[in-house]
Amino acid sequence: MKKQKKYLLVAGLISMLFFWQQTVDANEFNFAVTPVIPENQIDKTKTYFDLLLARNASQELTIDLANDTNENVTVEIGLNNATTNLNGVVEYGPNEITPDKSLKYKLNDMVEIPDEVTLTPHSSQAITVKIHMPDETFDGLIAGGLTFKEKKAEKTDEKSDGLAITNEYSYVIALLLRENQTPVTPKLNLLTVRADQVNARNVISAKIQNSEATYINQVAVDGTITKKGSTDVLYSISKDEMQIAPNTHFDFPVHLNGKKLQAGTYHIKLDVYGNRADDGTYTRQKEKYTDHWLLEKDFTISGETASRLNQKDVTIKPDHSRLYMLLLFLILLILLLILLLFLKKKRKEDE
Repeated sequence: MKKQKKYLLVAGLISMLFFWQQTVDANEFNFAVTPVIPENQIDKTKTYFDLLLARNASQELTIDLANDTNENVTVEIGLNNATTNLNGVVEYGPNEITPDKSLKYKLNDMVEIPDEVTLTPHSSQAITVKIHMPDETFDGLIAGGLTFKEKKAEKTDEKSDGLAITNEYSYVIALLLRENQTPVTPKLNLLTVRADQVNARNVISAKIQNSEATYINQVAVDGTITKKGSTDVLYSISKDEMQIAPNTHFDFPVHLNGKKLQAGTYHIKLDVYGNRADDGTYTRQKEKYTDHWLLEKDFTISGETASRLNQKDVTIKPDHSRLYMLLLFLILLILLLILLLFLKKKRKEDE
């Protein structure tokens, strides 16, 4: 039986308004996770780590794990830099998103954690997270998360050929590290634009990069795609309430909604707004924002790419026109042959 694992993350970010949140019933867990907030926490009301540390400083954090069940529970512990997915949602757990080239400091090089911990029945245990800051001064923040997932044995069932979906729930505690609280000016770049697919549906994918060490919150995008040199809008999109993590990129998809890709050269224009504020300089749909970027780029779709993706798009109905033309041609050919045979036979009879 094939297995598909669906990872659901529970972020320890409840009080952080600009972070994505997902609630999961506590009964799904056989263990509990409680961070011990240290004195150098910037805001002690938060339930995640947001620490102010000096250059080259070291610190040990404590996280309490508890097992209230009657069996041993083994907890796997992971560490990841924050990333941004194609929905404009910041992720703190494990994923397959490629780190951005602007990411200078990786948490795996700065933070030491145990790989796993086994909790005996009805017990608690404190684990230590060791941090060592970079040996240089930087503005902004390094963002990531600590994940805690129960380790379970793989189950197999040879009698079934179906697809089994296993939900695996994880605690995630955000870990933000700063050397100062100097504001960092955000910057967005449009890296590449290409034809692609999301869930077997054609899209134009624009890779947007946040190259600076700061979050961009309440991100809104209004986009259009035209033929190069034309003002006629072929595809458009409007999306808001997104967030981009520091030093990350994400593939922003413009959906074609069942339309076929056509080979040619195109132009994409994206109006991007970020960080909503009452005193913001830029206005979009009566909302004010402090930041605005106009991102534009020409891109080309080859005939081979268009044909390949169109064949895989589940929303595009198969084009049988060529088959119909071939059948019509064969029918006409057969009728012509019958007519020639008839005329030949008649001529012989006349002779």
